Amino acid sequence: MVESAFEPYAQSWVRANGLWQFMPGTGERFGLKQDWWYDGRRDVVASTRAALDYCSTCTTNSSTTGCFAVAAYNCGEFRVQREVNANRARGLPVDFFSLHLPAETRAYVPKLMAMRRLVANPEDYGIAFSPIPNEPYFTKVDTGGSST
Repeated sequence: MVESAFEPYAQSWVRANGLWQFMPGTGERFGLKQDWWYDGRRDVVASTRAALDYCSTCTTNSSTTGCFAVAAYNCGEFRVQREVNANRARGLPVDFFSLHLPAETRAYVPKLMAMRRLVANPEDYGIAFSPIPNEPYFTKVDTGGSST
């Protein structure tokens, strides 16, 4: 919801695409093929797998946990690490709100963290979600078309 409002053809002004708003290079890094015919960043199954892989990479990096992992997903783990290193070198705090990150990331992280709290504890906020069965929502159908 925060990334693309569930729109697989969402595109940001910096060329991030798809449900999970992958930049071209990051998409390639996580196995999302992109050519003139097919863009894996817009493939619901492939991009969700890649997003989970990317989040796993961000959270296993020893210096990116919690808000840092979410920020790393949004603006890149190298950018977050660079800002952490710069603040440490200056003797400044290295918490998320003390880092010099892009405005989009500074807005994105609190939104996603708020969404996480709402989903984890809806009763604390007077919210009731409809139950979602733990079963596949759709079936992947091989059309015999382009091999992706």
